[in-house]
Parts: sequence; C-alpha cells; structure tokens
Amino acid sequence: MKVTVIGSGSWGTALANVLAKNDQDVLIYGINPVEIDDINHNHMNQRFFGETLLNEKLKGTSVFEDILDSDVFLLGVPSGAIESVCHQLNANLNKPVYIINVAKGFHPVSHKYLMDVIEETIDPKFLKAVISLIGPSHAEEVVEDQLTAVNAVSKDLEAATLVQNLFSNDTFRVYTNDDVIGSQIGVAVKNIIALASGVASGLGYGDNTRAALITRGLAEMSRYGVKFGGRFETFLGLCGVGDLVVTATSVHSRNFQAGYAVAKAGSADDFNKNNQVTVEGVMAAKIVYEEALKHNIEMPITEQVYQVFYENKDPKEAIYELMTRELKHENFKK
Repeated sequence: MKVTVIGSGSWGTALANVLAKNDQDVLIYGINPVEIDDINHNHMNQRFFGETLLNEKLKGTSVFEDILDSDVFLLGVPSGAIESVCHQLNANLNKPVYIINVAKGFHPVSHKYLMDVIEETIDPKFLKAVISLIGPSHAEEVVEDQLTAVNAVSKDLEAATLVQNLFSNDTFRVYTNDDVIGSQIGVAVKNIIALASGVASGLGYGDNTRAALITRGLAEMSRYGVKFGGRFETFLGLCGVGDLVVTATSVHSRNFQAGYAVAKAGSADDFNKNNQVTVEGVMAAKIVYEEALKHNIEMPITEQVYQVFYENKDPKEAIYELMTRELKHENFKK
C-alpha cells in the first residue's frame, strides 16, 4: 500500500518518518524544494529538526504527478489549507483512496469539522474513508522516537485499524476510536486552554495555576463536546485530557507560546498585528465562544481567552475575573 504525505512541514515529516521506519512505501510531497532536497540528499529537514537524521528510506518529491498512484493520502497541512488541497486531489484522483487528517481545529470560514470538509470536498467515488490521526504529540519528539500514543479516529473502524497498523511500532502506539465528533472537539478546544495556560505562565503563575486551568478546561471541553454529540469518555482519553496536558504544559506548543507572548506584552495587540504562524487556538476560541453563547454552555476560560485575543482585554484582568467568579460546587456539567 503506497502512502503519500502531503506537506513537508514538521508534522508531515515526522509522520512520514514513522512510516519509513515501519518499512511502509511512503513518499512525502512538498512545495518547498529546499526541504525536499534536504530530505532526499541529507536525510534531514533542517528547517524544522536541525541536524536530526531521518530514516534513510524516506524520499520526497515536488512533482504532484508522482503521488497520484497512492492508496493513502495524509494531509500534513494546516486546517485552513485542507479544503484547497482536497480540491486539488479531487481533480486528479483516478481511484478510491483513504485520506488521513492530522490537523486540529475547524475550517476557518465554514467552521465545520475538518473530517466533514474532506468528505464534502472529495467525490464519494474517490473516497474509501476519512481518518484523523490525532492526540497528544509534538513532532519534535516523534521524530526523535520518544514514546507517543495517539488515536486513529473514524466512523469506519476497519479504516481506523488500517491506519493503526500502518503507524504503530515500539515508540508510536495508535489506538482506534470511532467518536469523530468528540475527538475533533477535544483536540480543538484544548488549544484554547493552552492559550490560557501560556497566559498564566507569562504572568508568572506556576504549577498550581496550570493544574487548575487544565482541570477546569477539561470540564469546559467535555461540557461543550457532549452538547454537540461527543461521548464523555472521549474527553478522558488521548484526544481529550491527553492532548490537553501535552499542549497546555509544553513550550513546544504554539498555542502555549502565543499565550505566553501575549501575557508578556500586556495585550494581544502586537500578536494580532504581527503573528505569521498558524495558532489554531485563536480561531477556535472565536468559533467555540460564539457557539457556546448560542447554546448557553458555560465556558469561562474560553470566554476570557476570546476577550484577550479579540477584545484586547488585559490578560491580568482576565485571570482576575476567572478567580473572582461566583463560588460554586465543582461540577463538570455546569
């Protein structure tokens, strides 16, 4: 079975490297010729991983026609690029394929789940199944063979099992999951909480604060997810608390870094004007906050993150308001 990873960025490269390690027939497609040349000739992707050596079996191409005989396509691109990549694929496919999504978030315009975007863009005659490979994972650690566990999520458990078998090895373990709604919500909402965790760290708060944000963030995530059809137990798994912990506690996380920078600056004004990288939590905060308002879902952390990034609220004031809310009994449902 031939697999093409579309995107020679950090996550695409790391996952392609897992497949190469597993002796899978994998090719990485990228539009940056410098990255592709680096992969092919130096067995590195120095832009993202410095001198870390990739598996020597991993090869890349910048020629789109080279990938059209693939059986599986992994979309290693940001959420905002998924629809356009799928349109390009759809116009050139000549047989049914599996498509793997690894992005975490929502479509930036329609606000749809990314798996829905893929299913609606690819002609059904060319689509065997859509699977999301998501969970607590940093590319920087995966490429170094640090122990990692993630979910292969699909309505089609046979397809999820196929992906599980493609990727699993002694350092990368994949569990199947069929809660496509809950899993996608979990990995999107955790980015919002990671922004809050970064803000708190930037203001000088420590482990106690981070633990409180993660725990109450998990309450918000599960509350929101169950409302829209996710299963509660999903939020106690890899796509819930697992991804929340790794994203809200790590300097590898772009969302954590963004929150930290905003706290140090005193507002999100400079960030919103000058940021050049994809920070999925910022867009997710707007989408989730607005949906929570419509459906009367209590999400105080999400609300404060929204106000910091979209209403230029002082991060110190946001933290103060969270801590001085009406006192109540601990409850995940309210």
